[in-house]
Amino acid sequence: MNAPTFSVIICSIDPWKFAQTSQCYESLLAGFPHEIIGIHDARSLAEGYNRGLAQSSGQLLIFSHDDILILDPEFGPKIHQRLQNFDLLGFSGTSRLVNGRWYSAGDDWIHGVVAHQHRGGINLSLYGVSPWPVVDNIQAIDGLCMMARRQVALETGFDALTFDAFHLYDLDFSYSAWRAGKKLGVCCDIPLIHASTGAYDAKHKQYADRFVAKHAAALAANAGCPTVRQPDGAGGYFSSHHALLAAWQPDILQRAALAHQRFKTLLGSATSEQADTER
Repeated sequence: MNAPTFSVIICSIDPWKFAQTSQCYESLLAGFPHEIIGIHDARSLAEGYNRGLAQSSGQLLIFSHDDILILDPEFGPKIHQRLQNFDLLGFSGTSRLVNGRWYSAGDDWIHGVVAHQHRGGINLSLYGVSPWPVVDNIQAIDGLCMMARRQVALETGFDALTFDAFHLYDLDFSYSAWRAGKKLGVCCDIPLIHASTGAYDAKHKQYADRFVAKHAAALAANAGCPTVRQPDGAGGYFSSHHALLAAWQPDILQRAALAHQRFKTLLGSATSEQADTER
């Protein structure tokens, strides 16, 4: 089978971040024909990604933030193989979208594992890694890195009119693809460090409201589901990349996720008993 061509599209106004992330992809995709397209004056991420998509020639597309580090040397082969069965892949997401935040459905419906650089160490957020290595039946994914078949990206596109800033472009893109019948998945076995945890501020809420208005009819199917305010999941702190990689194994991650669920159940029971006592 001929090796596919990859196009990596990165919107960045930071020359150092762009150079470092580009070098990472150059190494990861060394065995594949590839191009890296930098958009350095994007009016929004949707607008920038649309422009990068128009310039690209790859069969497989990667829409990437400029502050991530992927630590899996098998990244290229894995994505090549998986995009034969999936239309769109990410690293965290939900199998039940209830509003403009992918994590709002809570533990049972959020999936993936992502590490974040923080205060000289690495924090790992574990949402759910079963089934391994790819969780299917995903409805929407986080946009730190999205990998798609070219035709899927062209058919879906990014809504630069509604999402004319830097929030919700990813949820809209992925949820629109899911609504169109595309198959989405979350990769759990590719170690990745993200230098940002995101900003869920008033600006984010403004665009989350736009998202809900646009997709109200589809979201109505999950209306009334309980929601959470912040991403949940088992956390872990690691002092180095080596320590992180040692822990990024299916048995360790799955045991940690199970222990987290049991802890929350016990905590919930204790809280309920305390409330009954105080009545």
